[in-house]
Amino acid sequence: MTTSLTELQRLAEKFETAASEIRDRASWEALRLEWTGRKQGLLKSLMGRMKDILPEERRDYGQGVNRLKVRVEERLGELGQGLADAERKAKQGQRALDVTLPGRRPEIGSLHPITVVNREIEAIFTELGYSVADGPEVEDDYHNFEALNFPPGHPAREMQDTLFLENGMLLRTHTSPVQIRTMLARENPPIRVICPGRVYRNDNDLRHSPMFHQVEGLAVAEGITLGDLKGTLEAFVKRLFSAETGIRLRPSFFPFTEPSAEVDVTCPFCAGGGCAVCSQTGWMEILGSGMVDPRVLAGCGIDPDRYSGFAFGLGIDRVAMIKFGIPNIRMLFDNDERLLRQVRI
Repeated sequence: MTTSLTELQRLAEKFETAASEIRDRASWEALRLEWTGRKQGLLKSLMGRMKDILPEERRDYGQGVNRLKVRVEERLGELGQGLADAERKAKQGQRALDVTLPGRRPEIGSLHPITVVNREIEAIFTELGYSVADGPEVEDDYHNFEALNFPPGHPAREMQDTLFLENGMLLRTHTSPVQIRTMLARENPPIRVICPGRVYRNDNDLRHSPMFHQVEGLAVAEGITLGDLKGTLEAFVKRLFSAETGIRLRPSFFPFTEPSAEVDVTCPFCAGGGCAVCSQTGWMEILGSGMVDPRVLAGCGIDPDRYSGFAFGLGIDRVAMIKFGIPNIRMLFDNDERLLRQVRI
């Protein structure tokens, strides 16, 4: 046997060894390209060497290359068909119905944490004699700022991080404009109303979102005092969290209330003992409040010498985070069903 035919025999054995190791479509494709590729395939290379073979050996060499080509193509065809059959059976197995498997329970929907907290807050204040009011989310400067004692150029406007629109309107930064609209629409107190809804500010971090939810409350009548505010808030937080929850009022500043106070509650995670959530203080800030500024009452046509009132506001999103142990406010807006399953009520 000539050297050229010996090489063809060696290549045939090499192909059979490689063919016997084919287990998937990727390795089959690699073998096909190695042997039958149009540009660099081994069979094409063998045919290209014909001119270098001695004249007396060319006939036998050409026949040997053709036999090898036929064998390679037949074997590749058999392997390809085998892989196709295996793939088809695998797909059929995936679609097969195993009647011995237990049925899948349908997923039951649940309320979003914000909806749960919002409804709970509305229920608490409805029992206390408050009504629920709503108002537009796109507001004008008068209702969002000026009527609430934010005169033009007042530094307190910078506290709001307002999102302005091209037409001079703005996205409301709090639900206090609903309180203004309520007082303007009522001829005479008493007024007891809460105003839940979406609000917007140019703020975005782990605890703040450009869009979040607030509920604000307003009570106006004769003889209302700061003691009434404290008693109302104390009754509210004990219903919202637990009977053991305590509150404290810290002096603060809001343009539309005087005096103003930030309200803290004992941390529900450590019961006031101090933990990482409350920065070891035992307290968590939950809302702002105060007595309605007489100038706000007067601007709404209510006699401040006869009537007084209090107002408060809290973030529903923050309350939801506290009640359900949610560490990042963005989780409330990610539409992840796992969150809803964990806080299902």
